[in-house]
Order: sequence, then C-alpha cells, then structure tokens
Amino acid sequence: MKIIIQAGGKGTRLEGLTRNKPKCIVPVNNLPILFYAFKKFSGAEFTVIADYKIDVLEKYLSAFATDYKYKIVKAPGKGTISGIKEAIEEFEDDEPVIILWCDIILSPGFEIPSEPGNYIGISKDFECRLSYVDGKIVDIPSKENGIAGLFVFENKKILSDIPQEGALVEWLKKKNLVFKRMDLYGTKEVGTLLAYEETNDNTKRCRPFNSVEFNGDLVVKKGITEQGKKIAVNEVDWYKFVKNLDYRNIPEIYEFDPLKMKRVRGKNIYEYDCITTSQKREIILNIVKAINELHNLVEPIDAIKEDLEDNYLTKTFSRLSVVKDLVPFAKNEFIKINGRYYKNVFYCEESLSKLIRSFYPEKFHLIHGDCTFSNVMFDTFDMKTVMIDPRGYFGKTKYFGDKDYDWAKLYYSLMGDYDQFNLHKFTLDIKPSEVELKIKTNGWSDMEEFFFDCLPGVNKQKIKLLHSIIWLSLTTYAWEDYDSICGAFYNGVVKLNEVL
Repeated sequence: MKIIIQAGGKGTRLEGLTRNKPKCIVPVNNLPILFYAFKKFSGAEFTVIADYKIDVLEKYLSAFATDYKYKIVKAPGKGTISGIKEAIEEFEDDEPVIILWCDIILSPGFEIPSEPGNYIGISKDFECRLSYVDGKIVDIPSKENGIAGLFVFENKKILSDIPQEGALVEWLKKKNLVFKRMDLYGTKEVGTLLAYEETNDNTKRCRPFNSVEFNGDLVVKKGITEQGKKIAVNEVDWYKFVKNLDYRNIPEIYEFDPLKMKRVRGKNIYEYDCITTSQKREIILNIVKAINELHNLVEPIDAIKEDLEDNYLTKTFSRLSVVKDLVPFAKNEFIKINGRYYKNVFYCEESLSKLIRSFYPEKFHLIHGDCTFSNVMFDTFDMKTVMIDPRGYFGKTKYFGDKDYDWAKLYYSLMGDYDQFNLHKFTLDIKPSEVELKIKTNGWSDMEEFFFDCLPGVNKQKIKLLHSIIWLSLTTYAWEDYDSICGAFYNGVVKLNEVL
C-alpha cells in the first residue's frame, strides 16, 4: 500500500504550535500527528508532501521515523493539490492512490476499503466546509456529510491532469467524479487550535509508552510498548522491594500485574500553586524526610563506576548525538539563548566529564530515581508524602544508585520547573541566529536556599551539575515533541554553563 500524506501549508490555524515546526509533527496526546498514520499503516510506503519548515521535518523523521518507509516531496506551489503530481510520479498507472490530510487522525477501527473504486472520507464527528451529498461536492458545511480529507482513487490515471497548485476538493468538484462514501466515525481533525485543544489531553500526561487509567479510587498503570513494558517491570519490582521493607511513603497497592493502586487523596506537588512560604517549607521537610528514610532503609552497597559512567555520561551523550543534526545551532561552539551566549555542551564534554567524575560516590543507596514533583504527591488525608512512578534502577543496578541523583531530580522541579515543561507550558522561539526560551514557573524557586539547608551533607555544585545533565538527557526522552527536544537541549546548555 502506498499513501500520500498532504502536510503542506504553514498551519497558521494552530498558531504558536507551528512556530518552529511543521504541523504534521505537532504532538497530540504524546504522539506527533503524522505518526498516527505511520503506526496505523505501518507496512505502507508513505510520501509526505511538505513545504513549511521542510528542513525540520527531514531531520526529525531521519532521527525518529527509522521504522517506517517514507520519502518527502517538496510542494512546488500552494494549496492542497500542490505536490500530488510529483508524489504520484513513481506510481504504476493502474495503482490505487490514497491521499490523507496530515491533520486527520483516523479511528483505530477504520480500514481502507479492499474493493477497488473511488472513495471519499465523510466526517461524522466534526464539521467540514464542503460536503458530499447525492453524488456531488457542494459548498455546504456539515458534520454528517463533510469532506474530511481522505481520498482513495482507483488508479493513477484519474489524476493524470491534476494541476500544480490549488484546492484538491475544488478541482474534484469540477471533474464531477463519483465517489463511494467512507464514513469516518471516531476520526479526529486537529487543523485548528480549538480542535487541537479538544483532542489533546494534557490533564493526565503520560509518556507514549504507557497508559494510566483512573476508575474512582482505583489507578491502573500499564506499559503499552516494549519500552513501556520494560519500564513497568522495573517499577513493579521496586514497589515490591520497598514494600517488603515496610516503606510507607508509597501508594496502597492491590495488584502488581498490571499495577493496580489506590488513588492518592491529594495532588502532585507542582499542582499546589497557591501556598504560603511556611507551607512550602513544611512540604519540603516532609519530602526530604521521606527520601532520607528511603535512602537508609537498607545498608548501602559499593558504588559501581560503570553505572555512574553510563547514567551520567554515556547515556547523555548518546542521546545528544541523536539530536545533534536536528537541534538548530547544536553544532555551533556558542549558542545565543535569551540574549546571552552559552558554550555548547558538545564543546564542554571533557570538562563536564572531569567534574562529574570528581563527584562519584563511594556507596550506592536505595533510591527512587525519578522523584520530580510529578512523581511526588502529598496525601492530604493521611498527611504524608507519597512517592510514585519510581525508576527502579541506576545504570544496570536495580534499586541502588547515587543518592544525589534523587536530590537532583527534586531540584529539577524546584528550580528547573520541569513539571511545567513536561506539560508543554513553555514558549520556544527559534530565530535565525538565536533562541528565546521561557518556562512557566512551578513557583518554588524561592525555596532553593531552604532546600540546601535541609541537606547539609550535599554538595550544591554536584546537584546543579546533575541538574544540567538531566536536562540534556531529556532531549530524546521527549522525542514526541520537537519543541521539547530543542527546549531541553537549550535549557541544559544554560544550566551547564552556570556550573562549569
């Protein structure tokens, strides 16, 4: 099967979402729009028609679409017709042609009809400007008969006289082609900001590799990809391990496969957005106490240098190498960020490595591994800190690791505003020679001094260095959003320069 994805146009109706990237890689529920088609028709050969930010698309797909067969065609003109003539050049004359608008997300149960013929996709859940009624294309908006941006042509010859630019549906209207209807029940259209916001659910953000279901007081968490299932195993093993040690700062767990837990009666720490300084201090003390108790539940073990190298250096620079060609200015020695020049991490690798190695611990402690504000809750019923979503490993070692990594992850939320960034509450403007980045605050940066006062034995410089490394490592972990990749890189560079 060959599928043409019409991804041309600037996507102005999506406003700031397409400031730095083409609309086809805007993420919806943690997956770029284009990848919904890639995953649904994973064995197909795709031709993606593009123009705006085509260089970004080429680099992005080169990094993250290696599992799919695709090629990119540059649209020579304007309108939804542009690029189709070029896209079908390699089609056989009797080969069917499937064309899909990039902002259409087909329902999981939809299938392309197997019977030959000309088909037109008909909306059932959203309004379209033009309709298909009684075998004719008419200028009447409709939710029941709207032309929704999916077309199947019996063969290439039908499109032999297609022009270089213009609107495809208007051209089809003049040709008086007769189509069979494909009713697109459950299909989503995300061409406008309003439609995007209605489709994209940021209220309970999880990664593309797992799912979280809430049913009253019950929470069910599952891995849905190979990566997610591997993460789930580590998470469950950690819960079992600390539960056997009678660690009480975790949710009440009913079952482990899949993971079923009692819903915490409280909120994630970052969600407490209107609290006093005294309340913040009390919460920090509570969190620090919970993490310290975890670190001291069992005797520490000897630190493993290979794990430290892997977690802090090998993994970080491996991830960075994936996006080096993708992130603007990532090959420059200095990058202008928010009006100031910062030395690029790729030119600081030796000094970064030397400094972090000077901080390697002699012992590994039992750790959580990912105690950001997103993974720490405050149970207002039992008045206690609850740790969720543990990492469960450090390098190749289960349960144990550098305890300062936990403090750095907490600092990541406290001073780095990671949780707002994770919810896409940031603005990134990539200009011809510089970038501007602004992340919405978590509202805890006034607690930095108090935080370190609570940790008298912790080295501030090490925590800040780990903080920068964590941001730099986020680049490909946040692969589903181009702006997040770039934003994590730039913020990591800024934080690194503050330490080195």
